[in-house]
Amino acid sequence: MNERPVHGYVVEKQALLPRLSRIEGQVRGIARMVEDERYCVDVLDQIAAVQAAVEKVALGLVDGHVRRCMASAAGDERDAKATELVAAVGRLLKTS
Repeated sequence: MNERPVHGYVVEKQALLPRLSRIEGQVRGIARMVEDERYCVDVLDQIAAVQAAVEKVALGLVDGHVRRCMASAAGDERDAKATELVAAVGRLLKTS
């Protein structure tokens, strides 16, 4: 039998999905703002709101990973999961 692993965010899934849908709507709203040639600063403010919302989702995923995935892992596996998380957070924090 090939069981799917249970990820740390599964507990929060019902809260996560609506939040992601709202973010998707915000991004579509930004596209409409650009299409309607809205004021640059207003568009930038909406982009900042989307970034903050995405960062909140990301922080929740990090929290779930630490509390569930890493906490339930055995010794060597826990170290591997920590290394993997640090790399993912590094990619998340990378700026252009």
